Amino acid sequence: MESHGEHRTGLLLGFAAYGMWGLLPLYWNVLEPAGPVEVLAHRMVWSLPTALVILALLRRWSWLRPLLREPRKLGLITVAAALISVNWWLFIWAVGTGKVIEASLGYFINPLISIALGVLLLRERLRPAQWAAVGIGALAVAVMALAYGRVPWLSIALAVSFALYGLIKKRVRLDGVESFGAETAVQFLPALGILLFLGSRGEATFTTEGTGHTVLLSLAGLATALPLIFFGGAAVRLPLSTIGLLQYLAPVSMFLLGLLAFGEEMPPERWAGFLLVWTALSVLTWDALRTAHRSRARLRDAAGAAAAASAAKAREAEARKAEDRPTAAGVPSDTAQD
Repeated sequence: MESHGEHRTGLLLGFAAYGMWGLLPLYWNVLEPAGPVEVLAHRMVWSLPTALVILALLRRWSWLRPLLREPRKLGLITVAAALISVNWWLFIWAVGTGKVIEASLGYFINPLISIALGVLLLRERLRPAQWAAVGIGALAVAVMALAYGRVPWLSIALAVSFALYGLIKKRVRLDGVESFGAETAVQFLPALGILLFLGSRGEATFTTEGTGHTVLLSLAGLATALPLIFFGGAAVRLPLSTIGLLQYLAPVSMFLLGLLAFGEEMPPERWAGFLLVWTALSVLTWDALRTAHRSRARLRDAAGAAAAASAAKAREAEARKAEDRPTAAGVPSDTAQD
């Protein structure tokens, strides 16, 4: 029952995390007339105090001192902070310029880009189904290039920046909340400098658009932190295959928002490109689930074989003891009577 309850909690947290990520376009949209640069800067500035409050509540400070003694890891965190800053800015800019559907495409193809990076940078070997998915994904990008009349650079930039960010995060090996705190610490001063610069030019909207606008900009850090916290809770309770399926909720929500809420166009050729992407993801998901099922089956078989071998050894040991133990028939009758 406890395991079932943990799984259910993990699902709720996972739906909350990816649901919030999927609905972020609505949040960035209501921050107008703030431009993408100002929104990004507020997101980074307010993320640091949010991270500090969370770390204080959790009393998670022991990781900080060892991190400061590792310049290589600090360098990787700086690169990760730069990559996620680019990713955030591109997405906020996409919302402001009516390109939410194109942005959603970037998060749809992100798993395919991650696989490609694994082959190119980590020399990973792909299974045939993975090769097929990557090939279909490449064809989808070509179709989308024809549909848009140009290479969908926004989608590719979002996918590549997030995939590289994930790759570096694996190298850093920090917990989600700790990594969030470290990255926002790197982002804080540059973001504060941007806000001061915009204010000096009279281009900041923080105090000029009313109390509601000011509050919404201030909550950008919380909007960044909450889905990350929920995701962290889901990740420790759910198998990786389930997390892999849940990750498609965010781009699906973005796609539907772009189509239904923001009224973006979807001519037939774009539908063709998206259908190819969804086909590639279906192949990838099927392969991942099949591989996970086979791995579990092999583990069960190995555990069963180990249990059978252990039981056989126990029976052999018991048989040897029985052979060494004197039997009643082998004891002289007078001794037995005595």
